Amino acid sequence: MYNDEFKEYHYSRGETARDEYSPVAAPVEASPQVERGPAPRQGLGVKAVALVLVCALVSGLCGFGGAAVYGAFHTNKTSVNQATQTAEEVAVTVKQVESGEKMTPAQVYASTVNSVVSINSTGTTYNVFGQQSQSSSSGTGFVITADGYIVTNQHVVSGADTVQVTLYSGQTYAATVIGGDSDYDVAVIKIDAADLQPVTLGSSESVNVGDTVLAIGNPLGELTFSMSQGIVSSVNRAINVDGTPFNMIQVDASINPGNSGGPLMNLYGQVVGIVSAKYSEYSSTTVEGLGFAIPIDDVTSVITEIMESGAVSDKAYMAITCGTMTAEMAAQYQYDVDTGVFVYSVVSGGAGEKAGLQMGDVITKLNDTAITSRTDLTAALKSFRAGDSATLQVYRGGSYVDVTITFDARPQTTGTEEQQQQPQQQYPYGYQTPGMDDFFRYFFGNRG
Repeated sequence: MYNDEFKEYHYSRGETARDEYSPVAAPVEASPQVERGPAPRQGLGVKAVALVLVCALVSGLCGFGGAAVYGAFHTNKTSVNQATQTAEEVAVTVKQVESGEKMTPAQVYASTVNSVVSINSTGTTYNVFGQQSQSSSSGTGFVITADGYIVTNQHVVSGADTVQVTLYSGQTYAATVIGGDSDYDVAVIKIDAADLQPVTLGSSESVNVGDTVLAIGNPLGELTFSMSQGIVSSVNRAINVDGTPFNMIQVDASINPGNSGGPLMNLYGQVVGIVSAKYSEYSSTTVEGLGFAIPIDDVTSVITEIMESGAVSDKAYMAITCGTMTAEMAAQYQYDVDTGVFVYSVVSGGAGEKAGLQMGDVITKLNDTAITSRTDLTAALKSFRAGDSATLQVYRGGSYVDVTITFDARPQTTGTEEQQQQPQQQYPYGYQTPGMDDFFRYFFGNRG
């Protein structure tokens, strides 16, 4: 007899034995012999399943135990960084607007759109054959005083014969160009009107990367008084346009031709910059998410001076000629410094000579601002006016010396605005770069 755990199978075998399922069963005389036959298939499958379950259980227990042992010896090996800085602590490092009430974009638009104007100008141009033709351009501006002074970009009204201003109300006025400055790309125009709504000037110093900003203008010269919104992508972004350096507020708000001269505003309805679409174009390449605005703090005094005298007359002037120091120059003439501004000459009796600057000096710092090129120096000088003093770090004769300079007033330039904007003819702050190969050979003699 074979006893299975599920069923019993009876086998009785002898010499005369018959199968128990035979119709006639003969009695078995001999003592019964028990023989174990082959195990049925169902029993094998069940055992296999049981074996797998046991193995899985043992494996799980081993894994759990191994993990426990590993954890006991490696509790400090792997960790996840958790934020510990609170929102209050972060806010301490963010510049705050000192006054005003924060508004929604819709409220900012409603409170400032009457201060924004559309500008259309016409001028005379000449082709390469000297033939005359009329040109027109569009831009934006904003009211700075109730009696009709309006700020815009210099390039919006440069060379214009006529300038027309349209208010949000639809009223149109002929405007007079009071003056402008291409180094700052700022101009002031005037219309004969009263009781206008001027903007509120904020501070670009309070602008943070990530702040929400708004621009109202006339993109394409047709979509008048449109508002676009974005965030500040960068502050003090140094860019160079036609040889003139600018420190800009970079934004990702949509800025297009026609937006030039319009206000860039914060959520307090304050103007923190002057939008300039001209610098939002890159080598005629279409770009997205790139716009620029001139920081209002950089041009507030310029605007005031243009309103009062029609021009900026007290620009800082060093009375030197200079150029960018290069690695090739340093190697050729055995200088230990390969960046900065090389002084080619000093004007007799000028600010540079009075400060003790000499031909061959390399200016490497203006106050705390590092100077690596002529562009750096030009940009840094925009923060100074005639009569201001500053400290220059100068490389001379293998060592560094500090000199104090008191700036002269920059002489008034002559010629047309178009000529001044040509890089090869424009020498901002009295700088120019003559051909210097023969000069270097003469000045440095046998040094190289």
